[in-house]
Amino acid sequence: MKAIQYSEHGTTDVMQYVDLPDPVAGPGQILVKLEAASVTPFDWKLRAGHLQNHFTLPMPSVPGRDGGGTVVAVGEDASEFQVGDRVAVMASVFAQGGYAEMIAVDEKNAVKIPERLSTVEAVALTNAGLSAWLSVQTAEVKSGEKVLVHSGAGAVGGLLIQLCHRLGAEVASTCRSTNRDYVKSLGADHVIAYDEEDFSGLLKDHDVVLDLMGGAVHDRSYQVLKRGGRLAWLVADPITDRGAEFGVTVTRVMVSDDKVALQAMMDLAGAGVIKPQVARTIPLSEAAEAHRLMEKGAVSRGRLILTI
Repeated sequence: MKAIQYSEHGTTDVMQYVDLPDPVAGPGQILVKLEAASVTPFDWKLRAGHLQNHFTLPMPSVPGRDGGGTVVAVGEDASEFQVGDRVAVMASVFAQGGYAEMIAVDEKNAVKIPERLSTVEAVALTNAGLSAWLSVQTAEVKSGEKVLVHSGAGAVGGLLIQLCHRLGAEVASTCRSTNRDYVKSLGADHVIAYDEEDFSGLLKDHDVVLDLMGGAVHDRSYQVLKRGGRLAWLVADPITDRGAEFGVTVTRVMVSDDKVALQAMMDLAGAGVIKPQVARTIPLSEAAEAHRLMEKGAVSRGRLILTI
């Protein structure tokens, strides 16, 4: 099979389009012929070596945290899926990733793709959907609460807006000025363009902040929360926890391969309640270019998808 692989950390030049042996479905696994895989900020930061203090990758490594395609073989003791099923899969950080023509995964790390979704849409919902669902659960967002979602035009932020809106929250979101109307279309009640204005001077008394940025954005977010509020954050730029100073609860969102969470997101999308956001598609062979686009911040609406 064709795959993207690198044998050392570095620039996009370390990424090679190579031939690898086809994987085999082991006990409890399915073999999937992939059609799409998402490109996440985690992917390029891991490849570049920015996360070496947290993850020691086996080398050589095939990147990618998810994928979608068709089941072509079923391993011994695997009974949930059949050959021909369309599935979305979650790929372990330390196993072969989704930047490949085929992948073998445990059944517990796969869900069926709803009929109304294309494979590309389902993949756009997989890793991003996990992050969004687990963020909302961690923050315990409730109807009637005031919620601020940072980076609302991005793959995770866009889903967070939709989920919080569905729960009945009053949603504010930050984004680039060029994405203001797009973010409003996702369900945001208030949109703050971070390249034109400072959200911390415009918002106050919020119950929840969902922080996908970290750094200075995280630091200013305390000012918009009421005492007793909640700040849930995903790994991005380093943060300083100032929860005690401001009387708020600060919690890191722990994103893991959670089949229940992914199934819930697929069910919502299958029912038309939420919509996956696809920025654009790029062929697998051009994965290095996809990483370059991500690194320079050229992807601001939804998820960038590799087609296979």
